[in-house]
Amino acid sequence: MPKIVDRDKYRQELLMKSFDLFAQKGYSSITMRQLAQEIGVSTGTLYHYFPSKEALFLQLSAELERQNVMNFLAEAGNPPTLKERIESLFQFVAKHEDHIGKQTLLWIEFNQHQDWSNSGIKEKLQELDEQTISELAKYMQITDRAIVDFVFNLLYGLILRRLFGEETISYSQQGALVGKMLAHHLGEDT
Repeated sequence: MPKIVDRDKYRQELLMKSFDLFAQKGYSSITMRQLAQEIGVSTGTLYHYFPSKEALFLQLSAELERQNVMNFLAEAGNPPTLKERIESLFQFVAKHEDHIGKQTLLWIEFNQHQDWSNSGIKEKLQELDEQTISELAKYMQITDRAIVDFVFNLLYGLILRRLFGEETISYSQQGALVGKMLAHHLGEDT
């Protein structure tokens, strides 16, 4: 009897194994052949699931973002105030800093090597970013896009600063400050 393979689960396993290699070696320095060899599958198997390294990376990015949002929502619960919801977001990033930092560096490197005349890639990345921001904006219960962008710009900047050695900056402290500022700005601190 032939072995029954759950293709979606197998694809996800391949993606997660690829993440570890990309994070270790970098996007640009590894080929599909090397990826296949390192994760223990044939090159044909890898190409069966992903037509190119770029396609694999885009699917990996989507899966990582989906998992991040899903895990965050499961961990964060439903704090009653905006300040607490923002603090939860910053605390989640702090707890998963190593993984999120690797993702961030990988995204930067991937973007560095793209031919932006191919707007399809840029559109896919923007769509992915928009989905994540939209889900987290719903969680924070913020409808003003400028405020949502403000929170994420601060959070992304904090991630980068900590990646580049500013380890004395605290996610908790910054999250509390942002939460307090926005609660005051929106009149929720009464």
